[in-house]
Amino acid sequence: MSKRIVVLISGNGSNLQAIINACEEKKINGDVVAVISNKPQVYGLERARCHDIDNAVVNHRDYETREAYDETLAKAIDEHQPDLVVLAGFMRILTADFVEHYAGKMLNIHPSLLPKYQGLNTHQRAIDAGDSEHGVSVHFVTAELDGGPVILQAKVPVFDNDTSDELAARVHEQEHRIYPLVVNWFTDERLLMQSTNGEHHALLDNTLLGSEGYSPN
Repeated sequence: MSKRIVVLISGNGSNLQAIINACEEKKINGDVVAVISNKPQVYGLERARCHDIDNAVVNHRDYETREAYDETLAKAIDEHQPDLVVLAGFMRILTADFVEHYAGKMLNIHPSLLPKYQGLNTHQRAIDAGDSEHGVSVHFVTAELDGGPVILQAKVPVFDNDTSDELAARVHEQEHRIYPLVVNWFTDERLLMQSTNGEHHALLDNTLLGSEGYSPN
């Protein structure tokens, strides 16, 4: 059965576009049924409109507390009865209650090789640290910021004299490859999050994934 996917965005929506394209090409066993942004007039909303996908803005500036915002956001998401919630450049720290509500059915993509460089400015931080490689991680969302179990990573080289923009472009290319793949694993019911005694683990085809996620080797 085709799965229902709701995507949360805050900006341009390039990962949203990659997922929409994969759905339309039947590379994902599902459809993006709604796109919700916390910011008005971002280009990701236009991407949704171009594909006749329901879209809405739940503006975080209209709420005095994070809890009030997340409660309204959850109601907007649940109207679409999603099987999966995908964070695609959604620049909000989520409350524990919100995360628990979608436990095991919410994915995020983060531009670093987690657990390195949680938070912001990851590309410049990798350059400043003199790293020879950088990359991107897709992970389940838990209450710990960028701390949920990693499902899949992609690595890119860091070249001498790289700027953060140049490195970001290299990472974005990999994001658009691996995020639709992980979404498809989920919609094909091959991927799940197992939680035991407060610890969370990702399983693919009933196999426990390591700290860096799936590795074909």
